[in-house]
Amino acid sequence: MGQETAAQKVQIGAGTVIRPSPGKGVARRAMAWSGRYPLLPGLILLVMTVCGVLAPWIAPHDPIRPNYAAIAQPPAWSADGTSQFLLGTDHLGRDMLTRLVYGARVSLMVVLISTTSGMLIGTILGLVAGYFGGNIDEIISRIVDIWLAIPFLLVAMIIVIVLGQSFPLMLLLLALLAWSPFVRNVRAEVLSLRERDYVASAKISGAASARILLKHMLPNVTNTIMVIATLRVGQLILAESILSFLGVGVPPPTPAWGSMVADGRNYLNTAWWISSLPGVAILLVVMAFNFTGDWVRDRTDPRLRQLG
Repeated sequence: MGQETAAQKVQIGAGTVIRPSPGKGVARRAMAWSGRYPLLPGLILLVMTVCGVLAPWIAPHDPIRPNYAAIAQPPAWSADGTSQFLLGTDHLGRDMLTRLVYGARVSLMVVLISTTSGMLIGTILGLVAGYFGGNIDEIISRIVDIWLAIPFLLVAMIIVIVLGQSFPLMLLLLALLAWSPFVRNVRAEVLSLRERDYVASAKISGAASARILLKHMLPNVTNTIMVIATLRVGQLILAESILSFLGVGVPPPTPAWGSMVADGRNYLNTAWWISSLPGVAILLVVMAFNFTGDWVRDRTDPRLRQLG
């Protein structure tokens, strides 16, 4: 009995129950909590959000003004680095940390504006196509098929060349990229939901189509919408970075991670941090959104909950 320090025996009648020690119970609960919630992706997204919202107050330097006395200064941990520029400077002497912080604002705008706009447009079209069916469903479905067959990057470059490069135009293009997955998935859900008895009862009671869609259909597809939106955000941020890298995204000198990667591609041998640091930021944020989307899907899908 003296060696039973990891667990305490509790006598209950004729049987013996092993009660784990408090230390092991806390460790077990911590591991279960970390597996249940995406801690690291959530922390990355929290940092991105804080940087995007508070950029003017937390950024140590001006993100646009060149500093020709500190061109291509290496990060602080390098031999020639300095604590004044923790992540070094770019080819114009601008502080990399400051530009990364301000670049998070672009990603945050993509999340808030482009993803939300695409979600609203796609959800409305999906509800209408699935509920009414017939010619309306056929027209919307064919529009989605045609749009998916068009190469987005080529169309975006042509539109920017014709209309000129601007930040609102880029957000509009990304919203157009975001809407199609919502249409297909919401339509598939509504096609099944419209055959349910409660929908038939609502029709018999004289409820208008708009009321049925908003009260009976929309709440039942909300989980699907949230999963698609979470998974789509990472793709849109990556698309914005590609557009900015190609020079048809965020117009300079506004800091954007994609354009920062493009700025440093000619200095990879001498100043690797100019391209590498924004590239790492893109990688971390996109992966964080993807992992968060997987977690939302696992938590909201009843079939996956039963398997778990």
